Amino acid sequence: MGKKAKKQQGDGGGGGGGGGAAKAKAGKDGGASTDLTGPVQWHSDEKYASMMAYLPSDVPLPPPKGGGGGMSKSMMKKLAKGKGKKKEKPQWNQPKDKSKDAKGGKDKKVAPPKPKFVNKTPKGQKKDLSTPMADGYHPDAVESSWQDWWEARGFYGCDPAQAKGKSDDEKFVMVIPPPNVTGSLHLGHALTAAVEDTLTRWHRMKGHASLYVPGTDHAGIATQSVVEKMLMKEENKNRHDLGREKFIEKVWEWKGDYGNRITTQLRSLGSSVDWSRERFTMDDQCSRAVLEAFNQFHEKGLLYRAERLGNWSCALKSAISDIEVDYVELEGRTFLEVKTHKGNPADPKGRYEFGTLTSFAYPIEDSEEVLVVATTRLETMLGDTGVAIHPEDPRYTHLHGKFVIHPFNGRK
Repeated sequence: MGKKAKKQQGDGGGGGGGGGAAKAKAGKDGGASTDLTGPVQWHSDEKYASMMAYLPSDVPLPPPKGGGGGMSKSMMKKLAKGKGKKKEKPQWNQPKDKSKDAKGGKDKKVAPPKPKFVNKTPKGQKKDLSTPMADGYHPDAVESSWQDWWEARGFYGCDPAQAKGKSDDEKFVMVIPPPNVTGSLHLGHALTAAVEDTLTRWHRMKGHASLYVPGTDHAGIATQSVVEKMLMKEENKNRHDLGREKFIEKVWEWKGDYGNRITTQLRSLGSSVDWSRERFTMDDQCSRAVLEAFNQFHEKGLLYRAERLGNWSCALKSAISDIEVDYVELEGRTFLEVKTHKGNPADPKGRYEFGTLTSFAYPIEDSEEVLVVATTRLETMLGDTGVAIHPEDPRYTHLHGKFVIHPFNGRK
């Protein structure tokens, strides 16, 4: 009786604990383990009740995986902190909502339209500041009129009579490196002008006789090319058709019409230059200074005429400097067109051959032997002054100390 009653009591205790929510099974060590394969009644769980106290009432609970009614504790914590909802991923190739910020979803502030500025100050007079100040910074409204007034008042000028009474240490003169009149100022010019203007203003504030001289360079080859293209387009003429004097007049006309871009940019920068002393390198005063400098250099022997190999432009019909030459690397035999030239009659398209080796011979002095040299630039042989040979090459050891004769002029 006692053993049977205990068995029935154990069965009753095992089946009545939670209405079949969990079943107790004996382990290998005689203890009990919990089977969670059945549906879990979370509403009767104390941890679930404590978590629900932190959850907002409007947060929907996701359905349990596998059809069960359970939810992991980590998911419950995320829901309690408001992180359980997945972020919506942006769809590709869909129009964005420009009215809201992509990160926070907040409405973007639309910038107010830029107010249209009307300058009511007469040119050369002090700026009218009676109008209310704009909410934002607009350069046109802030910077207008000031430069005209500064120039009219002569703030940047330098009185020669006042400068006479000062020592050399109290005088400061700077000439702006003249930019080419055919171009426009870039960031490098702006940086240079800022440094120069800072130095000039510093000396001026110290009470020194300060002068900052503006000017532009005529940029001979560049200006000549631009004016010639304009002449050919408008009048179908070149500079030779006009002659030197008439062509120079055309250059001055072009400078007056199109050459003020740089000075306008300098004024926009606010450079404190004395515009009453503006110079152009083709001015009479500058031209006389150039002639005087060349004469002095010639008299001192620093400038002289001699035969040298230079660069000849077929288009300009003039010698040009190395900096004005565009170099082209050729990998082999190449036919190229030479502009403004009549053309090569041996080529159907009038092109000329480049990139090929041409051999010619230098006669050895007091001998019937010749020294053959090969080059891709045959025209350079006109300026040759010597021939180099390898000192250890057995083919030329018997020529050491001898001279070769130039085939054209007989020069050694």
